[in-house]
Order: sequence, then C-alpha cells, then structure tokens
Amino acid sequence: MSIFDELDELFQSKTIKPTFEYVHIILSLYIFGKHPRGIGRYRLGKELNLGSGTVRSLMDKLKKDSIGFIEVTDSNSREGSDQKKRGHILTKKGLDFLTKIKKKIPFIEKGDYSILKSIIIESENIFTFICLVKAAGEKIGNGVEQRDAAIKMNGLGATCLIYSGQYLAFPTQSRKNLDQNEITVNEKIMKYIRMKLINANLELQKGDVIIIGLGENSYKARLAAFNAALTLLER
Repeated sequence: MSIFDELDELFQSKTIKPTFEYVHIILSLYIFGKHPRGIGRYRLGKELNLGSGTVRSLMDKLKKDSIGFIEVTDSNSREGSDQKKRGHILTKKGLDFLTKIKKKIPFIEKGDYSILKSIIIESENIFTFICLVKAAGEKIGNGVEQRDAAIKMNGLGATCLIYSGQYLAFPTQSRKNLDQNEITVNEKIMKYIRMKLINANLELQKGDVIIIGLGENSYKARLAAFNAALTLLER
C-alpha cells in the first residue's frame, strides 16, 4: 500500500468532494511537525495557501478517529500567563506517518534566489524552495511532469537536478555522455546545496533528486517544490 492509498479516506465525502490535494495533507504534517507546541487553523491555511473553509475541512478530517493524525492542544500564549491558546499538534500516529514520508522526502527549505538564479528560467521577483527526494533519479524523465505539478499548485515551475555521485545534472542531460561542464550546475550552487543538507544532517547520495520549486511568494514556492516531489513517490 502506498502512502497515497493510506490517505484516500480523507477525500471521501457524502456531499462535496474536498478541494485540498495530497500535497496539502502531507505538507500539513511537515508543518505540524515544525510546531510541536501547536499551530492554529489560520496559520496553517496561510502556509498551505488554502481558504478558511478548506483548511477547516482538512483539519477536521485529520482529527477523525479513523485517521487520527492531529489533536487539539492548549498552551500558554506567553510564559507566566494563564491565558490559553488552542492549537493542533501531531499525534503519535501522525508523527509515525510523517517519519515514514521523511525517509523519501527528508528536506524542504527555503532557497536563496541570488545563488540559484543561474539555473532558473524565471528571473525576477520569485521565491525558491529546495526539496530533496531520496533515490528517485530513475523516476524522472525530462522534468516536465514535475514542472506541471508545480504549476498546478499556482507555482511558477520547478527545476530538477539528479545527483550522479559527483555532481548535480539536469535530467535530460544526465543520461547522456556529454562534457561535464555542459551538464552540471556550477560549483557555487553545488556547494550551496550540499551545505544546506549538511546543516540538516543530510548528505547527497547517488540517484538523489533535488527539486527547486518557484513561486511568487514563499508559500507557493514550497507547494510547487513539494507537489513536484510527490510525483516521484510510488502511487
């Protein structure tokens, strides 16, 4: 059973089919994981670029007994205060599911456009997010499917790179016997991406894929990168 099969119940409805996508469900778990003291509906909706009604539906379904990925928590809004602030956190079941996904997508963080701009088609007023997908190089064709998945989330596109064991190369070129200077990213970008991963206690291995999602704001760039990454997981 794939991770997508495990989430199918979230889309079941006797009335209107939910308007959120798999990417919103899975990315929400990453966001909950980054906020162990809890996060509210308004903040989650902003981070997922979803309207209030849609994010409410998503959270209600994640709380259902049969899913049970999140639960309500009360925390003090500031130290020494009796005022309570309600939020949601991952349950053990939700954390276990997130841990399983992170084995395939262990890293997604904001990128520095000024460093990455030489390998990005869009050239002005954009935000970037970098995503690592483990051992997915053989699943990429020419990168068009990933670009389309990024655009579907109102992103501006996605750039895919495959790690050969020595360098990062564009997917259409990485399978050809061309001069290395023609197919690889420059040393500055290679070092930048490698250091981002090292700071997260990760390292590139042969066959890993780096996806750089693009968007007009950071939320759309992250959705673009993550939805592109999901195309490389088993369905």
